[in-house]
Amino acid sequence: MKKPIYILTFFLFISSMIELSAKLPIIIDHQCTKVQLIPNEFIVASRQNLKIAYGHTSHGSQVTSGMSLLAEQSGSIYKFNSGTGSLLYNESLLSGDLGSPDRTSWANSTRELLSKPNNIINMVMWSWCGQVSTSSESDINSYLSLMDKLESDFPNVQFVYFTGHLDGSGINGNLNQRNNQIREFCKKNNKTLFDFADIESYDPDGNFFLDKNSNDNCDYTSLSGTKNWATEWCNNNPGKCSNCSCAHSQCLNCMMKANAFWWMLSRISGWNGADETIAQTTKCAISLRLYPNPAQDILSININISNSDYVNCELIDSKGAKVMEILQNRNFQSGETKFNQDLEILSPGIYWVRLRYGNNLINKCFIKI
Repeated sequence: MKKPIYILTFFLFISSMIELSAKLPIIIDHQCTKVQLIPNEFIVASRQNLKIAYGHTSHGSQVTSGMSLLAEQSGSIYKFNSGTGSLLYNESLLSGDLGSPDRTSWANSTRELLSKPNNIINMVMWSWCGQVSTSSESDINSYLSLMDKLESDFPNVQFVYFTGHLDGSGINGNLNQRNNQIREFCKKNNKTLFDFADIESYDPDGNFFLDKNSNDNCDYTSLSGTKNWATEWCNNNPGKCSNCSCAHSQCLNCMMKANAFWWMLSRISGWNGADETIAQTTKCAISLRLYPNPAQDILSININISNSDYVNCELIDSKGAKVMEILQNRNFQSGETKFNQDLEILSPGIYWVRLRYGNNLINKCFIKI
């Protein structure tokens, strides 16, 4: 039996990330907080390949606080900064946030870091503190322009955009207008956005609180006075909440942001989160499963479709080039179909199975060892 050799190099990962993920926006919001839906192989791929520098002050630390608790409660799958095989998540390389000490220093610091000859960082994140609340349209355009220029100058680095945290000003407040400005830019220009404010606007059951002037502490206004949606949810769901230090907020909020953070990393690493989420709610037209993953000589492919139709399936490499035609205009009946694909001719590395069914498109990552 061949000895497994994991060839998950920086070049392969970045090539695949640019080719497959950057074509569409990745919007991480309140719909991305069910971490249990993420296939483990994408958590592992994120840990092995992403080298993150995160610039933030107190509000940005909410992500880290939630990640620490998640790793403590759920084991090594979510480990970070704990040696070989864990996620490299550096919070000391970049100082300040997107508005401190001013609105441009963060970009200069990023450029300086990424230009170093020995740089290994391939993902950069900066969060806001309270500066979006007082930002003008011009201020946000400046932020977006600086980010876009960094992406152009460092094409092998994944950059993450952020909205500002809630301030109690509601749907019509300046904060939400400026956050919408960021959202629209990211959707239009295929960026990756960690929507801090949207995550804070909903409880885990999907109840909406922005229209009730909710803030970063999860307080909101009701007819009977100020209430707190995180406290209410935890009281109504005994045993589902933990205690932790969460700057300016509640532990539940930190946990939701940590879950969303791992969701984002997995999307960047090739997971089509939308398909997985829809599959869990039994509304999807098609699902695709690959196993084992990593695979050595044989890859088992499981396709499940809701209506009979023609299916096309191909195997593509880390650069997005087709290396194998698996199915061509094959008429599938509704239900589940399983078959095996020989991988003997492939070199070790990262590959994708790309499946087209009607107007549906799924890219599923696997590792050849």
